[in-house]
Amino acid sequence: MSIEVYGIPNCDTVKKARQWLDARGVDYAFHDYKKEGADPERLRKWIAAEGVDTVLNRRGTTFRKLSDAEKADVDEAKAVTLLQQHPSMIKRPVVEYPGGLLVGFKEDEWAAAFS
Repeated sequence: MSIEVYGIPNCDTVKKARQWLDARGVDYAFHDYKKEGADPERLRKWIAAEGVDTVLNRRGTTFRKLSDAEKADVDEAKAVTLLQQHPSMIKRPVVEYPGGLLVGFKEDEWAAAFS
């Protein structure tokens, strides 16, 4: 099974998710947004699959620091631009695996996906 985990290594949720995978012996490749950036085509696919509200983290400090104009009327195209400019606003982690996509760490969803 080929699994790609996308996130920021010092994020507590990403740490918890990686520990969860490691404890179950699940092999994965890790993509660090801060070092490797966020591919716009991949962002479009994630948003198409899960929706802007799932992929865009509106609760984080980076989003809250945006101007009101930047926060207004966020559609798919605007979200892709914002997420490329500010990858820390991508909800973490995002996991691509054969047959699916996971956004965020919810242990029950992960257990179902990797059992």
